Amino acid sequence: MLGELELSILAALEHLGDDAYGASIQAEIESRSERPTPFGSVYVTLERLAKKGYVSFWIGDPRPVQGGRSRKHVRITPAGRRALAESARRLNRMLAGLRLNTDAGRR
Repeated sequence: MLGELELSILAALEHLGDDAYGASIQAEIESRSERPTPFGSVYVTLERLAKKGYVSFWIGDPRPVQGGRSRKHVRITPAGRRALAESARRLNRMLAGLRLNTDAGRR
């Protein structure tokens, strides 16, 4: 079972495809979850996911600007896709039948 940030990162990688790198992953998570996500947490979690074999890294070409640096890109692996799908299924089963009041506490 994946942790919340691991799940969010793998989902963000699926949304971003080959354009995924640290800052784009962070922006995707923040945009979709409407929660701040510390940049350092993204990289620590990416390293943990890499050790599990769920993501791999590759270095892109330097950006076409003066002094442009190469980006370290990330892609989800087949094992990562399976882990994402299984965690999503488990979460959906846990939430099935719950009546969630999303307005609770917003009075």
